[in-house]
Amino acid sequence: MDTITVLKSRRSCRNFDGRPITEEELNIILEAGTYAPTGMGRQSPIMVAVQDKETVAKISKMNASIMGTDADPFYGAATVIVVLADKTMPTYIYDGALVMGNLMNAAEAIGVQSCWIHRAKEEFESEEGKALLKKWGIDGDYEGIGHCVLGYGEKAPAKPRKDKYIYRV
Repeated sequence: MDTITVLKSRRSCRNFDGRPITEEELNIILEAGTYAPTGMGRQSPIMVAVQDKETVAKISKMNASIMGTDADPFYGAATVIVVLADKTMPTYIYDGALVMGNLMNAAEAIGVQSCWIHRAKEEFESEEGKALLKKWGIDGDYEGIGHCVLGYGEKAPAKPRKDKYIYRV
């Protein structure tokens, strides 16, 4: 797909069928994340690709607990990319958000559905989240930016663009 078509057609999916994406698809999406713009090219974010069912279930449960629910906040997606960013960099939040955008747009370009799921900050500030980072071999002062859940399913329809979205001076 051409870039403008991808940007205009990407929508969040909140109803995944549970099928995992392929290794090739995952690699394409992850590579796109590595090319997101970052403040002064410092590349403060990191990505953790999770496809292990037990680990996906664990972080889903942690996320749901923060929300105060038992529902699956990942909507049945089999792949989760956790984006974290180095808090010592002044642009870390923006850098991580741009990585999330690249991941979702790359997914759309290759026919994979996505959704940005929040509460990664709270998850990885918890003792349980810190233990996961340590288990994964991640050291440093990282903050959770978001989860990019990936798979196949129904994406939401586009809402009409609001009035006064653009001002020209």
